[in-house]
Amino acid sequence: MTIPTRTLGTTGPQVSALGLGCMGMSALYGEADRAESIATIHAALEAGVTLLDTGDFYAMGHNELLIGEALRTAPAARREQALTSVKFGALRDPAGGWSGYDGRPAAVKNFAAYSLQRLGVDHIDVYRIARVDPGVPIEETVGAIAELVEQGYVRHIGLSEVGADTIRRAAATAPIADVQLEYALITRGIEDRILPVTRELGISVTAYGVLSRGLISGHFTPDRQLGATDFRAHSPRFQGENLQHNLTLVEQLRKLAEQKGVSVAQLAIAWVLSRGEDIVPLVGARTRERLAESLGALDVVLDAADLAAIEAAVPADSAVGERYPSAMMAHLDSEH
Repeated sequence: MTIPTRTLGTTGPQVSALGLGCMGMSALYGEADRAESIATIHAALEAGVTLLDTGDFYAMGHNELLIGEALRTAPAARREQALTSVKFGALRDPAGGWSGYDGRPAAVKNFAAYSLQRLGVDHIDVYRIARVDPGVPIEETVGAIAELVEQGYVRHIGLSEVGADTIRRAAATAPIADVQLEYALITRGIEDRILPVTRELGISVTAYGVLSRGLISGHFTPDRQLGATDFRAHSPRFQGENLQHNLTLVEQLRKLAEQKGVSVAQLAIAWVLSRGEDIVPLVGARTRERLAESLGALDVVLDAADLAAIEAAVPADSAVGERYPSAMMAHLDSEH
């Protein structure tokens, strides 16, 4: 398979049309197998995936160390094609708790220094604060990243979970290549205000949560037992009647997938791919099997009739439950 490419904005790099979100290999979705995680990253690179997305706070640096090991043990040609997208700024404690966000310029440079070391690279391709620090103007945070660009430690500036006004302010400070936002069939809030602004300014979107944390993957069952450290055990969309309702949407999607001879996950990913060349879906595959399934979405062609059928089966705003628990929603700057 030859993976097509897309460009991150007007200032960013050319990347594979699907990126690999590596968070689940370290945290928030139950136990993961380290050897299989590294093998999955290797398989992604071998298949032509170039964009590897992480955060320095994913299991307190574990995820960056994991990616660093995968890059170090990959063939040189594959290692050289890899592009790193790193989120920073979330504050953790030894028990794994969350303590807010730090976007001060000195903190930005401190976070970057540790990420470079853990990843084993001399630069980060796209660097972005995970959530806006309400105590620090976005101009100051972005300005600090711009200084890292000038010094060669960062190639491109990104944003994450920000609203339209913040995007404009950031773009007025320095060139912004990409904004990372949750976007899926059942999570479409960015379409109202945010996408028009990113498109006006020539900024791309890396879409995370394209399978809604497995909810619309076709593999999640209502009787699945979730551990206490699994994010979904506390996510409103996975609770009680909300879950039952949302899984009925998945069954509607399954009928369409079966008609096309593809999996539910492939259809859901293909839908995100169809939304525009400026959108790069991140798939959170933790195993080679799930990676192969996700890559199959690149071969799914959706015509106007297919898209209309998908819209009818899973209308916008048809899911129930917020995408984060209320305490986490309070930290979001974005309007979706």
